Amino acid sequence: MFVSSLPVTPGQLANALEVPDRQIDEALASLESSLAPRGIRLLRHGRDLLLSTAPDAAADVERFLNLESTAHLSRAALEVLAIAAYQQSITRPQIDAVRGVNSDSVLRTLLRYGLLEEAGRSEGPGRPILYSTTPAFLQHFGLASLAALPPLPQEEANKPDQLDLDLDGDLMASEEDV
Repeated sequence: MFVSSLPVTPGQLANALEVPDRQIDEALASLESSLAPRGIRLLRHGRDLLLSTAPDAAADVERFLNLESTAHLSRAALEVLAIAAYQQSITRPQIDAVRGVNSDSVLRTLLRYGLLEEAGRSEGPGRPILYSTTPAFLQHFGLASLAALPPLPQEEANKPDQLDLDLDGDLMASEEDV
């Protein structure tokens, strides 16, 4: 996994190492616990696995590599990402219904950044494209998996069309600046 810039699956590891899947699962659990106190994390996105820098080490890595701080996402981009993360495999019309505005340009930008990906097509009328988050989304937000997302308040979880997203921080104001 260390030499791969792309996510790998446990099946790929089992094939490459010529060991049973069960042994890979055990080794991954051991690796994950041994990495916990270090500056590296094992990220899981569905069946995909990726090694990444721990979020708490990001500032040190950026300074070491002379990188500029990561670009800030607009409020609109964060809204779309939150909706997609909590409702994996969602269509643009569904996102628009939650937000109450058109999300075309935001979706294009998030696809370009690699934070969202096309995950297939819905069986509904017109077969709209389904979008889901990517391993880059997990890496960007320092999440080990989608299970690490904070739970939605119970009343919000029961009304997905009326999410009240609390997005504080240093954000750009206009949707065009995504």
